[in-house]
Amino acid sequence: MILSSLYNYYQIVCDDPESGIARPGYSTQLIGYALNLSEQGELLGIFPLFSSVTNGKKVREIPRRMAVPELVKRSVNVSANYMWDNAAYVLGLADKETKDDAYAQTRFDAFRQHNLKILSTAKSPVAIAVMAFLNRYDRKTLSEHPAIIRHQDGLVTNANLVFQVNGKFALDDLEIRLAWERFLSGQESKKMQCLVTGEFEPVTRLHPDIKGVRDSQAKGASLVSFNLDAFTSYGKEKGENAPVSQRVASGCGVAINYLLSSENPNRKIYLGDTTVIYWAENSNPAYARTFSTLINPAFLGDEPQSNDLGRKDAEDLMRKIAVKLQKGQAIDTDALKQDLDPETRFYVLGLAPNAARLSVRFFLNEPFGRFIERIMLHYADMAIQKEFVNQPEYITPYRILAECVSPKVSRRDEEVKASWGLMSGALMRSILNGTPYPEGLYTAYLNRIRHDSDEKDKSIKINYTRAAVIKACLLRKYRRQAQNPYKEVLQMSLNETYTNPAYVLGRLFAVIEKAQHEAIGEVNAGIKDKYFNSACATPASTFPTLMRMTHHYTSKAEYGNSLDHRIQDLMDLLEARPFPSRLTLDEQGIFVLGYYHQRANFYVKNADKDGEAEPSN
Repeated sequence: MILSSLYNYYQIVCDDPESGIARPGYSTQLIGYALNLSEQGELLGIFPLFSSVTNGKKVREIPRRMAVPELVKRSVNVSANYMWDNAAYVLGLADKETKDDAYAQTRFDAFRQHNLKILSTAKSPVAIAVMAFLNRYDRKTLSEHPAIIRHQDGLVTNANLVFQVNGKFALDDLEIRLAWERFLSGQESKKMQCLVTGEFEPVTRLHPDIKGVRDSQAKGASLVSFNLDAFTSYGKEKGENAPVSQRVASGCGVAINYLLSSENPNRKIYLGDTTVIYWAENSNPAYARTFSTLINPAFLGDEPQSNDLGRKDAEDLMRKIAVKLQKGQAIDTDALKQDLDPETRFYVLGLAPNAARLSVRFFLNEPFGRFIERIMLHYADMAIQKEFVNQPEYITPYRILAECVSPKVSRRDEEVKASWGLMSGALMRSILNGTPYPEGLYTAYLNRIRHDSDEKDKSIKINYTRAAVIKACLLRKYRRQAQNPYKEVLQMSLNETYTNPAYVLGRLFAVIEKAQHEAIGEVNAGIKDKYFNSACATPASTFPTLMRMTHHYTSKAEYGNSLDHRIQDLMDLLEARPFPSRLTLDEQGIFVLGYYHQRANFYVKNADKDGEAEPSN
């Protein structure tokens, strides 16, 4: 299903002149230098093909992306590309760390033999010039050439090289391209029925390498591979175990590498160790741009990328959505679907590194309109009263995962990425399928609440995001059950009539905390740091102590009488029942929500102060 979807997308994108995607038998690679030859095959000079890109205060040199003959599959084997490769193959140059002289010699010889064999069928002056170069030079003469000495440091750092003849790229020559295509069609390969097209064609032995998945090998990793006898069937070799034609395998490789590259105008989404790509079964780029904007509002307001210019319809649609989201306005999904066909098939693929292979974290495909509805349902479930007006309206999947780890730990930490691995896939599936969020997410949030402490002027232990996720997890958990005992509290804001003990006790804790703050101001360790965890899990052992402390606080607080009345009202909601000896995990989440709702309710918008908040007593 994945390969079929990718090949269909490849065929669609091939018809889009703006995509710049490589044709069958070719791939897009980063090229650093061009060897400029005379018609007699003499090396005239070397032209760098880098462009400067400014990123903040840093300036980086980026190699040029070019369509070149398809990359060969190699790990430790010696195998040369056609008309392009790195300096070890093209020039016989190796870096200083490579002390084995045979390393570069064997690669140089392989490149020379492979290219002379293919070029022997081409008769153009450009092809003759390249063949003359390959026959004319050896490793020693090349290493002493002034142009190579001048650029040697850059050449040996894995920069790829191509040929030019009199300043024109050799790969633009028709005879050179035809020679490559004749070579491809003449390759010996077993014919079998392709699993994607159903046609009997030469099948690929090795699938193309996939580049661009974060933390995977730089040379690329395999999406489909068979490297041990345990994975084979009835003596079949490599790709014959799951026969896919060379044509389809090449198209799938080009498509997925394009989706993972910077050439793709739609940003990749990173969730832990998972790289998420997405595409529509339609050439209109607005589908993918809409999905990207909705699933990750952190990108809102960005100026269109340079390679997006000219796609006016998609840009206008994105600006409309961005303006609404930034102003906190609801998105009219019905109006959105009038611009885009909701029945268009849409695909979301999550990939993660796994040694020399790629793991598929998830692969989802649904009509586009259904994805929109489920994403908006996710945001509706997450909606909760804000404590501050500058808090985000829409909580992104990345922000949800970020709150699963301590704020003192770097998001780049390897342990953090590992902990996010399976969780990120499960979270994305739950969002796009409209199913309950993973149980591990809920318990991770409760664990963080137990272990974290607030910082000065910053609430970390129980903040806007954590309260929203706990509310959403419980809401989805009970949505499809016959009875929902917490229906009245799983809402945006405070429910002052709800009598569930866990919710009332959470509210009560928030009022006691406020009484402490009113009485003695800021302290190094307040009652939340000392008592919140035990109050949340075992109220019967904690609240009697808190109630005794309360009388001391209210007697000193400026609005002590008002706080006393609040506390008495909450005790009345408990209906003289004893404090529970313990609370279940679900009830602990309700306790957290009660605390958050009550604390958020202490602050009301003051229109006379331009949206600033002031306490209400």
